[in-house]
Amino acid sequence: MPLYGFHCAKCDGEVELLIGFSETPICPTCGSKKLQRLMSLTAPHGKSRSLMKSARAQAAREGHLSNFSRAERRR
Repeated sequence: MPLYGFHCAKCDGEVELLIGFSETPICPTCGSKKLQRLMSLTAPHGKSRSLMKSARAQAAREGHLSNFSRAERRR
């Protein structure tokens, strides 16, 4: 399933949701179904590895492990 960005018209929030194309998104903040799909940015060609490395380094500094595979997580 792809990750989509949405803007909620009711609470004026933005959220990324992992949903199927045919599913109807629901705002996790207010429960509204009035979400507008946002345009996604594409990764620059040839820069994906360095972007991922910096994102993982930032996540590690902040204590988040969700960006890492199970093999990469410290035990």
